[in-house]
Amino acid sequence: MGLVSGLGRRAGQAALGVMFVKLGADAARSPGARVQKAADLPLPLPMEPELAVRVNGAAMVAGGAALITNKLPRLAALGLLASMVPTTLAGHRFWELEGADRKAQEIQFYKNLGLMGGLVALITRRAG
Repeated sequence: MGLVSGLGRRAGQAALGVMFVKLGADAARSPGARVQKAADLPLPLPMEPELAVRVNGAAMVAGGAALITNKLPRLAALGLLASMVPTTLAGHRFWELEGADRKAQEIQFYKNLGLMGGLVALITRRAG
């Protein structure tokens, strides 16, 4: 891998990580409305919804920090990807809404889908 492509990959990986650290810390500190959204998931949670939101936020912080520091980035990306699926399904159920609320949640849903695509690209990239 050349210097420029290596630096670009690391910069992109770090930028992805920063987003997870920031938003994960927000969720872990102040779960707020996320708790009810987690409770409304059509899946059994292994713990109380508030604790699930806080644990998920902490996992995002850990995964994001690992991406920033380049420590086990593929494993971190895999963990973040696993975290993003229930987060997206719980938080951005645009198909249940109408009007401006629907549009706002649809944007967030597809933004998360794009982030998941970036994580998949990181997981499946060739080492080197």
